[in-house]
Amino acid sequence: MAAPYNHRAIEAKWRTNWEKKPVNVNDGKKLKYYCLDMFPYPSGNGLHVGHWRGYVISDVWSRYKMLQGYYLIHPMGWDAFGLPAENYAIKMGVHPAVSTAANIKNIKRQINDIAAIYDWDMEVNTTDPEFYKWTQWIFVKMFKEGLAYEKEFPINWCPSCKTGLANEEVVNGCCERCGTPVTKKNLRQWMLRITKYADRLLSDLDKLDWPEKVKKMQTDWIGKSYGAEVDFPVEGREEKITVYTTRPDTLHGATFMVLAPEHALAKSLATDETREAVEKYIFDASMKSNVDRLQDKEKTGVFTGTYAINPLNGEKLPIWLSDYVLADYGTGAIMCVPAHDDRDFEFAKKFDIPIIQVIAKDGKEIQNMTEAYTEASGTMINSGEWNGMESSVLKKEAPHIIEKLGIGRKTVNYKLRDWVFSRQRYWGEPIPIVHCPKCGAVPVPEDQLPLRLPEVESYQPTGTGESPLAAIDEWVNTTCPCCGAPAKRETNTMPQWAGSSWYFLRYVDNKNNKELVSKEKADKYLPVDMYIGGVEHAVLHLLYSRFYTKFLYDIGAIDFDEPFVKLFNQGMITGKNGIKMSKSKGNVISPDDLVNDYGCDSLRMYELFVGPPELDAEWDDRGIDGVSRFLKRFWNLALDSIEKDIPATKEMEKTRHKMVYDITSRLEAFSLNTVVSGFMEYTNKLIAIAKQNDGAVDKETIETVTILLAPFVPHIAEEIWEKLGHEDSIFHAQWPAHDEELMKDDEIEVPVQINGKTKAVISIPAEISKEDAIAEGKKAVADKISGNIIKEIYVPKKIINIVVK
Repeated sequence: MAAPYNHRAIEAKWRTNWEKKPVNVNDGKKLKYYCLDMFPYPSGNGLHVGHWRGYVISDVWSRYKMLQGYYLIHPMGWDAFGLPAENYAIKMGVHPAVSTAANIKNIKRQINDIAAIYDWDMEVNTTDPEFYKWTQWIFVKMFKEGLAYEKEFPINWCPSCKTGLANEEVVNGCCERCGTPVTKKNLRQWMLRITKYADRLLSDLDKLDWPEKVKKMQTDWIGKSYGAEVDFPVEGREEKITVYTTRPDTLHGATFMVLAPEHALAKSLATDETREAVEKYIFDASMKSNVDRLQDKEKTGVFTGTYAINPLNGEKLPIWLSDYVLADYGTGAIMCVPAHDDRDFEFAKKFDIPIIQVIAKDGKEIQNMTEAYTEASGTMINSGEWNGMESSVLKKEAPHIIEKLGIGRKTVNYKLRDWVFSRQRYWGEPIPIVHCPKCGAVPVPEDQLPLRLPEVESYQPTGTGESPLAAIDEWVNTTCPCCGAPAKRETNTMPQWAGSSWYFLRYVDNKNNKELVSKEKADKYLPVDMYIGGVEHAVLHLLYSRFYTKFLYDIGAIDFDEPFVKLFNQGMITGKNGIKMSKSKGNVISPDDLVNDYGCDSLRMYELFVGPPELDAEWDDRGIDGVSRFLKRFWNLALDSIEKDIPATKEMEKTRHKMVYDITSRLEAFSLNTVVSGFMEYTNKLIAIAKQNDGAVDKETIETVTILLAPFVPHIAEEIWEKLGHEDSIFHAQWPAHDEELMKDDEIEVPVQINGKTKAVISIPAEISKEDAIAEGKKAVADKISGNIIKEIYVPKKIINIVVK
């Protein structure tokens, strides 16, 4: 009888062994494989079982690749600057440097409980000056290339976090970090010209092995569209209002114009009669976020009292302001064709504005329209010389016609906006810019980086729109690097995304103080082969990382222009009823007690067993019992088999090769939950075979199953491997291969049918001839055949069918 499996003793033993003799060693001969987790920000709550899931997935994949003969680059670090860390510090009443260090220490302990093969020699921390020196270096390079610039404009403002937010950081009109409704504030900001890379960010998605839903999310965010800019003269004035439209074919149907409340002409278009209402509307709109404005179901607006002229037909169009038009999309002004746009139709109905149909199905005009006609094609009507044309054809030709008429030009537009890059907070990378009255904005010389974040006692946000750094005179006051005159440092800091947009490059050369990454190591170890993390980062982090990588490629710092070859997004582990785990909801499940009670291996395997890894799954502690019992059953089978050392039977050999094939196929498909169920199914088969063979199976089968299990349950696998007589680590073994010939069944079961209805099931040789199979089938149902046999069918290994009449 096998000794009981003691997870505490065995797991402690192998942790010590791995520390003394790491299993992932670079001998210079193996090919590299770079498997990376999205690094965590050091939350004060520590890790819960949902965090474990992603780390277990990446570790399983890493260990699998190691068993295939690769040297694994599998690092871990800390996304420690930014709002989450600072807000936590404020809540706890401590300095963010103190709370961040404590949180990192705790989470590192929890991560080590996962037994992942992280290479801690590669560790990075975004708050380390030796790391953010290169974050600042990238900014300086972008500034010199014209990609970093200053601009004053209305930005999303979180009144709770007291800082500006990029559009991507606003979720359903609220700050994604604290949930406070976002307002608008006019501030000087640093911007990154990510729009310059829009086409490449879009077209290069085709070469990535990423989930299609992520590619679509990025495609939609970039939002490339083709159309025309049209110039509308303002009646009685010299100005023209330019609009961007993807449907220039509907120009004859425009009956009014709408400008964003922030449009440069908005206030000046007001007449004496409308000025008070216009100014109030502009103020009210400034208090809403862009997301709220787009999602508001009821359209609001105010008539300016001024008209524009349709340049195609000379018709007068009333100019309205409405907050459903955004200043930073297109030109901040739209022509409105209510007959063919749902928003315009709703607006026109509410404010009693004429509706003119210009596209008609089969050329027939709709009388008393109750909704917009939004079909993609139709025949042009009420459109002068364009009448009778097919609208889908005219849509392509209209931009060229407009350009020839001199009333506009064909153009391409993007939803993607330049990135708001500065934050009015303390806990972030200082922006390495000096403001000189003579020279303007001047970058800190590269040999003077890092520009260190000064140590302060009071770091809380000011709420004035300025960073707390602005109050540190001895730090702010400096001299211009160009002319030597008195100057002031930039006091805004970088967003959290600054360090996380390139950190994956630094892991492979984290101690290099002369280069961001050496060309030798970049060529040898980069880019990332497999990136694993949550789909919530599909637009923010992944888009920014791609932008940074393309820029660094353009300046010759690296020789590749996409950071992550393959991407896997794991689903979320939720509490009961699918509710996201959070401390405030009281539904956070810590892995600490589960590791103590069941062991790391049981928890690792259960994390994968809860459901398909790409889908959300509801956590239930009770399920870990079944996984724990399975591991104990295999432990007992393994030790009994090692002790008895019996020879292999044909059945053992066949089951072994089938298991290798099935487990490998499921693992390659990333169907990790079915890999776990496969282990359970095959272990039950082996136990059944063992009962017929003195309670054991052969050693080669135990060795093979142990290697298959090793990426999932490394401790128990190492222990069994050692008991099998191996002195080296199991992770220096080779992933097993299957033999298709040895997988074949000698006998198979097939149903025997009469006129398509099953009458018996028989066992026949797998490679039986058609004639012999039919003969066996007829023999089995001889007493059930009545009438004349008119047809005999054998579908190999499927069915025998006797057709009678």
